[in-house]
This record gives sequence, structure tokens and C-alpha cells, in this order.
Amino acid sequence: MELKPITAVWEITMGCNMRCKHCGSSCEHPLEGELNTDEALKLCDEMGELGFQWITLSGGEPTTRKDWHLIAKRLNDNGIIPNMITNGWTMDEDIAEKAAKAGVNTIAFSVDGLKETHDDIRRPESFDRIVNAIDIVRNKGLNCSIITTINKTNINELWGMKKIFDSKIINGWQLQIALPMGNMATNNDLIAQPYHVDAIIDFAYEASCDSDIEIQLADCIGYFNKKEIEVRTKYRNLDSYQWKGCGAGKYSMGILHNGDILGCTSIRDRSFIEGNIRKTPLKQIWNDPDKFSWNRKMKKEQLTGLCKKCEFGDLCFGGCANTRLIFGESIYSENTYCSYNNAIKKADAQLSKIEDIEELINKAKKFSDNKSFQLAQLMLEKIIHTDQENEEILNLYGYVSFMLHNYSEAKIINEKLLKQRPNDPYVNKGYGLSIAKLGEVEEGIVYLKKAIKLSDENFMDPYYDLAVIYMENNKREEAISTLEEGMSRSNKFTKDCKVLYEELVHCTLIPGE
Repeated sequence: MELKPITAVWEITMGCNMRCKHCGSSCEHPLEGELNTDEALKLCDEMGELGFQWITLSGGEPTTRKDWHLIAKRLNDNGIIPNMITNGWTMDEDIAEKAAKAGVNTIAFSVDGLKETHDDIRRPESFDRIVNAIDIVRNKGLNCSIITTINKTNINELWGMKKIFDSKIINGWQLQIALPMGNMATNNDLIAQPYHVDAIIDFAYEASCDSDIEIQLADCIGYFNKKEIEVRTKYRNLDSYQWKGCGAGKYSMGILHNGDILGCTSIRDRSFIEGNIRKTPLKQIWNDPDKFSWNRKMKKEQLTGLCKKCEFGDLCFGGCANTRLIFGESIYSENTYCSYNNAIKKADAQLSKIEDIEELINKAKKFSDNKSFQLAQLMLEKIIHTDQENEEILNLYGYVSFMLHNYSEAKIINEKLLKQRPNDPYVNKGYGLSIAKLGEVEEGIVYLKKAIKLSDENFMDPYYDLAVIYMENNKREEAISTLEEGMSRSNKFTKDCKVLYEELVHCTLIPGE
């Protein structure tokens, strides 16, 4: 699949006129090797050739670089929308005018609390300056947004901040969490905790219903919380939208001051550098199939903890990669800063109080019947821990694991059951489906065909499942033939597979859907 870049954050300088407590880059002075003007403008042309839609100029403080407006204009000349993140300290009429002439679309100001808190985090008097800067930018007709990096000291000031922003005609407000990296690594007492995630989402939801400001949750805040989904949906003005995993190297990238390219500028680990534009053209770096492989080729099975077993794991892939890297020391670590993760662990704490096996079994069955597979899994794991030979429980655990897309787990369970019941059509079906989903398609088909031979008209599921596997692997004719064979055996199956059959016959299904 061809991946097309859409956006990037470009740290055009590490020079900065502030020493913020939470700065993940520990910015102070411009670093050696910063791209010169000609190199930066050439990079703008390369990004235009690649088809980027918008670029965010960042730093450091981008306005401390004298040619920032030339870079913005060159991006605009290439059909790319330039945006900029600034601390507002130097913002005046001249800078705002340069931004307008360069075609800057949105200027985002970093505001990290009410006056006392913001000034303590950033610099004395910086709050008053930024409030004034917002007015200057608005008077130039530019869009104005806010970015707030949340920590323990400002999380309770969000409503007070909103009141100020509502009076300033702010277009958007992005909320993100400060991570213990850079300067923040020495300010651990300020770091928000996992339980704060729900409080942030609650605020974002309520604020989005009570304001014209477009509230945006950054990629580090989520996931699969109903309110969070509502906030993301409203921000994108769609009917429905939910988190679909980190975009690093898939549709976005980060560019450092010296031309280093990586998936995301938040990741400061140099092992994630994919190349440098001084040595390799940007297009070549992006189109190299071996670049950004940590994200482009990530699989759910590589994750750890609840993320590995999560029903959303193969959609979410653990949420923000940098959050996992910083708190878990690996991009494959469990993301504890996840609303869904927290909810399941709270439920587990309550359910762990149940000791009676029969009650556990009944709850597991009830959860499964209600399609609450994650909770069913918790119950089943407790049961299996004490009774590893209960075939009924193993059957259910294999089914639940498959429904959670935990195909490796489902394979192991069905493999064990096959040794006990090699001629059971249900077990052969489960094993065949599991290994097919893991990429062993041909062998999976063999087991599904065996399940068909062992089944009767009271158990026609193997026909349907085999047809789906064929369809997912671009074998439409085989899928149709399989369904027709099943339809010849059972009138009920004819009704059950009618929709799938008609969609296959009329070619309205896309493989993999």
C-alpha cells in the first residue's frame, strides 16, 4: 500500500527565549548543524513534490530564527499550508504582518495555565504577553489556536482558561499531556497520572458542547472512551471518528533542526532517526519500505500487557508511541495512559474479588453473550489458572480470544483442544480460522475444509468462515463456490449467508472488510 505524507512538524531551530519546565526538547540555544536558509528552502520544495498538505513550524521558538517567514512563504509557494507554534514572547505587529504575508494559516500559542501557573512554568510576564499577542494575531486576520500541555498544576485551571479563550475568538484548543522527558524529566512531581486522562477527556467533552472553540485531543490522550470519540468526531466534523493508531511514518513525520527525519518529533531517541535530507532526498527516505518500519509494520502481537490482548489493539496499536516509550521504555510497552486500559483494570479489580468458580463461569458466559469479550477474557483467565483442562471453558476462551483478535492465543487454545478432539468440527474451524488470520492461510483453509466435512446441517459455520477467508485473500470465486455448496445443504444457511453471497456475486465487497 502506497503511503502518502500529509503533514509534518518541523523544528526549524532549537533556539528558544524560554526555559519551560516541561520542554521535552530541553531547548536553549540554536544547536550546531542547523539547516541554513538555502537548505531549508530546498527542503520546502521537496515537501511540495511529495504532496504534503500542511506543515507546522515549531522549535524551540521558531520566531528566533530570522528566516522563519521565508520558510513559511516557500511552503506556501509549494501549495503547502504553513502553520506555526509559538510561545508568543516576541510576537508583535511586525512578526504578525510577516506571518500574514507568508501565508501562515494558523498561529498556535502555547498557554499552560492561568497567569501565575503559566508564568511559573514558562517565564515571568509571559502570560500577559501571550494574551496581547493573541489580539495582535487576530487583528491581522490570522487563525489563532491554543496548545496546552497538561500537568498536575494546571489540570484544574482548564475551565478558567476556557473562560479567557472564549472572550478572545480562539479557533482551536489542543490538549496534550506533559511527558517525563527533557526538562520535565527533572520535574516528576508535575507529571499527570493515568487517572487524569479521564478528567481531561471529561473536560474536553463538556467544553466542546459549551463553546465555539474546536477542542482537539492530542494523540497522547485517549482511547476508545465514548466521550473521547465524540470529541474527535466533532473536531473533524464527521459522523463518526475514532482513534486509528499513531500516524508516524504513515501520513506524518517529524523534521529536526539539522534535517534529521523521524516519525514524530516527540520521540527524541536517535535510534528512530530514519535519515537526513543532507545525505538522502526526502522522497527517497519516505518511499523506502524499510524506513519507519517500527510503526508501518507494527503488529498487535508485538505489544505487551493489556494492549496485546485489547479488542482495539489491531486498530490502536497501543496509542501514542512516545507515551509507551517514555513510561514503558519500549514502543511495544503497555500504554497505561489509556482510558480503556484504566476502565478494564478498574473492572478487573472488582471482579477479582469473586472466588467462586461457578460464579466466574456464569459471569464469563454472560459477558461473552453480551459481546463484552474483554471482561469475559478476564473471568476466563482466572478460571483457567485453576482448571486448565475444562474443555467447555477452553472452548469459550478460544472463541473469546478470537473475537478479541488475539489470534495467537486462540491458536494455542484450539491446538490444545485438537489433541483432545481431533474430529470436532468446531475445534477444527477455530484452529483453521486462527492460523489463517496469523498468515498461515493455506493451512488454515485445510482445517476449515476438514471442519466442513465433519459438520452437518446443524453446524454450517465452517462454510461461512471459509468463504470469508477466501474473500479476504482475493479468492472471490472460491468464496462464492463455498457458499453455494453450503446453500445446497441447508435452507437456513441460504438465508443466513444471503447478504454475503449477494455482495460477493455483485462484487460490492472489498477484500479485508
